[in-house]
Amino acid sequence: MEIAVHGRHAVVPEDLKRSAEEKVGHLAKYLEGMERAEVRFFEERNPRIAEPVGCEVTITGHGHVVRARATGSERTIALDRVVDKVGYQLTRLKEKLVGRSHPHHGHRHERAGAGAPAALDGIGRAGRAERLADGSVPRGTLLDEDWSLEGDGPRIVRTKSFAIKPMTPEEAVLQMELLSHDFFFFANAETGRPAVVYRRKGGDYGLIDAT
Repeated sequence: MEIAVHGRHAVVPEDLKRSAEEKVGHLAKYLEGMERAEVRFFEERNPRIAEPVGCEVTITGHGHVVRARATGSERTIALDRVVDKVGYQLTRLKEKLVGRSHPHHGHRHERAGAGAPAALDGIGRAGRAERLADGSVPRGTLLDEDWSLEGDGPRIVRTKSFAIKPMTPEEAVLQMELLSHDFFFFANAETGRPAVVYRRKGGDYGLIDAT
């Protein structure tokens, strides 16, 4: 698995980079065939934040994107925490892929009734996508570009562009979980129309399908 380690507006020391490469590399034991991993360290400048340093890991493979982030008082603590999170997500992805290959062992998500999402603030947590060797991005991946509008009042500070391929609502739910989002926009392979799955209170999911 190809691993890239960098920092946001900061230089990552060589010892920390080697540690990140080793620990993230060990994640391959959870699911073989993952192609690329990006490790990004960042630090919040707000003095009120108790754990100002963080680490985000994004792994691509099998047509999916797995992403998690964690914070801590030190970079090594944040790294250990995010590695644990990604290991759990990769385990879930492996279970889903095995269940898809052996339907009698798999579990399908029940679709909750369509309705307006309780909140759409998940868009603010969508991360940058990793491009593949040919310049494309994995299925359902979000690309982002920050921008703003001049003037008073609330501003639009981020836009999203999607690299969309058709998938079933169940696959969209899985991708939403792997990205740790509250909703996911996709092309519904069952209807051929744009759709959104979202997380409802109580742990169920909702589906909004265009007509």
